[in-house]
Amino acid sequence: MNERQLRILRELGELGSVTAVAEALLMTPSAISQQLRLLQRSIPVPLTERDGRRLVLTDAGQALAAAAVEVETAVARARHSVDDFVARPDGEVSVAAFHSAGAAFFPLLLRALAGPGGPRLRLADEDVAQDRFPRLTRDYDLVLAHRLDHAPPWPGTVAATPLLREPLDVAMPAGHPLAGKARLSPRDVAGEPWITVHDGFPLMATIEAIATAADRRLRIVHRINEFAVVAETVAAGGGLALMPRWTASRHPALVLKPLAGVPAGRRIDALHRPERTARRAVRTVLAALREAAEHIQHRDEAEGAARPTSVTSVR
Repeated sequence: MNERQLRILRELGELGSVTAVAEALLMTPSAISQQLRLLQRSIPVPLTERDGRRLVLTDAGQALAAAAVEVETAVARARHSVDDFVARPDGEVSVAAFHSAGAAFFPLLLRALAGPGGPRLRLADEDVAQDRFPRLTRDYDLVLAHRLDHAPPWPGTVAATPLLREPLDVAMPAGHPLAGKARLSPRDVAGEPWITVHDGFPLMATIEAIATAADRRLRIVHRINEFAVVAETVAAGGGLALMPRWTASRHPALVLKPLAGVPAGRRIDALHRPERTARRAVRTVLAALREAAEHIQHRDEAEGAARPTSVTSVR
């Protein structure tokens, strides 16, 4: 028994013939008859009977046809409920981000969507290896993820909205011998101690590219994912580190220098399952994320800080 079969039975009771039902539902008479036979198999008593050349409903058929009205009403109500859910501008939207993206984007989102009637945000931090970001889309409407410039694209199971292409710079104390250079090469930095992220996280591929370009193994002395801790460790003379140019807060004791000779940038994307953007509230938050990305980039450019002097946020 299904909704279509009940609809046919209801129409048969009202229109009085298979031909009339077929015309009303834009089906063939044989298709109508087949659906009636399938429905009858699930009911232990006859639903129809012959009255001369006409096929009419039995008492059981009339009872089921009356119930079909209630079924159609309930289905229509359910569809309207879904439509209302999809169209609601103030629905709840969950957003996850790795740490430095959360520090940069979350405050802008909260301010942009603070007015009445807008989406209700549910924010979370998720510090995961690069290949685990797509899996987070099962639990969140939108996931801020990053990958290096030369990394493979995200899998086709998720949709990706580009937000930022952010340079990665080399952070060092303001008094470091390399701080006077406008740009650094892999050979300039290969002999220095390094502070890096843990294996599996995106920045490690750039560290490996520096070693390859300099033709020597880098001396990694500390493994720290959180940029707030990295910044303090660099400032204390613990080594050099790669830092994002725009999404990390500034540290007064550090300078950041661009790196030449290797791809040194990351892409920040908003990942989501394609069906999530059917909701108006999710589309609103996604648009706000794009505006926030423009603000993050242009803010530093306007301040004349394309190479900021610090970092205190996370990965």
